[in-house]
Amino acid sequence: MSDPCDGCGRAVEDALARAVQLQVDGSTVDDQRLCPTCFADWITRYEEQMSPKQSSDDSTDSEIIVD
Repeated sequence: MSDPCDGCGRAVEDALARAVQLQVDGSTVDDQRLCPTCFADWITRYEEQMSPKQSSDDSTDSEIIVD
């Protein structure tokens, strides 16, 4: 059985499909069926967005005002 990839629309065999399901407090937020290429792209975006941002500029600390 082939179903389309939710990323590119190409047919994906079950053996090659990757299911991505994100849940918050038990409720499904996102559920996708992806081909290997779209899955690799999804992982790259996830890692980029979820990794801590490195900042060489400490200007954010100077913006904190404490009364």
